[in-house]
Amino acid sequence: MELFPLPAFSDNYIWTLHNGQRALVVDPGESDGVLAWLAQHGLQLDTILITHHHADHTGGVAALREATGARVIGPAYEPMPEPLERVGAGEHVDVLGLRFEVIEVPGHTAGHIAFYAAEAEGTPLLFCGDTLFSGGCGRLFEGTPAQMLDSLTRLAALPSDTRVCCTHEYTLSNLRFAQAIEPDNIDLTAYTRRCQEQRALNFPTLPSSIGLEKRINPFLRTAEAAVVRSARAHEPATTTDAVSVFATLRTWKNNFK
Repeated sequence: MELFPLPAFSDNYIWTLHNGQRALVVDPGESDGVLAWLAQHGLQLDTILITHHHADHTGGVAALREATGARVIGPAYEPMPEPLERVGAGEHVDVLGLRFEVIEVPGHTAGHIAFYAAEAEGTPLLFCGDTLFSGGCGRLFEGTPAQMLDSLTRLAALPSDTRVCCTHEYTLSNLRFAQAIEPDNIDLTAYTRRCQEQRALNFPTLPSSIGLEKRINPFLRTAEAAVVRSARAHEPATTTDAVSVFATLRTWKNNFK
């Protein structure tokens, strides 16, 4: 199996996975780049996985389905480009010999889902859409801080070596914010340097891993003393409760320059 983040728009990734003959793609916001990639590698598109309804994740679905006849699978409770198979929490999807568990992760949108394969050639694989980013998390367009924190906690409980396939190249921006929260985090400093080197060469910073994110991502570290102190210093009304800390961090990040 070969995993590759196909760039789209200014900072999206359309994740692709193939076995040399058949492929799946995740959240195709546009179709032309995917069709060109399929032709270049001589692949047949087998399946399209969709995590949520935003146009930069669904805009290419109809054209790809028409051109390839691919199976389309998406969240049970969001507006989607029909027809498709709708799935929810605890269900499983079998694609290219892999079994993906569907995890409901509301927050960014109300019905957002993620796809997790525990056995993906020895290393677990997570397609998490716009819920978890490297060093950050998605904005709360339709959910609450409590919902998003619960969703992130669910993802953080996955095995540490799980590959985290986020759908935007937001890493450096997120890490600037993370360093404002935890300037003394040596893991964060080292990771930031490595990501800067990657982007200087125009390489993706992704995928990340769950273990790494738990060490450097403030939105997964709301119980850490340094994170709590920074949140309360920024907004004195913040309590030590994890949801309160998370809410302060998310609002702060929305306006962080």
